[in-house]
Amino acid sequence: MERLNPEKLHVTYLTGTTPESLVLPRRYTLTHSDISGKLFLSIGSDYDTRKTSKLYTRLMRDEVLAELVDEGEGPVFRVHCHVSGGFVFGRAKWRYDIFQSELPLVLEAIRYGDRTLFEYNPELDNSLIFIKFHSTDSKFDKVENWGTMLRYN
Repeated sequence: MERLNPEKLHVTYLTGTTPESLVLPRRYTLTHSDISGKLFLSIGSDYDTRKTSKLYTRLMRDEVLAELVDEGEGPVFRVHCHVSGGFVFGRAKWRYDIFQSELPLVLEAIRYGDRTLFEYNPELDNSLIFIKFHSTDSKFDKVENWGTMLRYN
């Protein structure tokens, strides 16, 4: 881990999800506190809408949603970031640059937060990561390949 302070990461497993059981899809909701620097990771079969429905989160749209899915050739991580559109605060390029800067921390938080699953299923470290940037600006509405989860171990 290069950036993650494990003491600032708080992990919650949603109902029906356990640390060691690989049931797909497995969804991750990552939010944070700008004041404390704490990260809050929820892991479940669905996204944690309690976290994403709060007014501040709906306005800022700086949460990260990710999912581990099987696309036929093995598990893949799909990560979603809202760069522009709706009530998103900030210009698309500015938000895209922030996500680019913070995504290594985000991926470390997901990998570390769900480390028991990776211990039980080490092949998951070879899962490809695709980041989908959602934007109304075509320059930033794109998908990028960010390698494998092993890089964020």
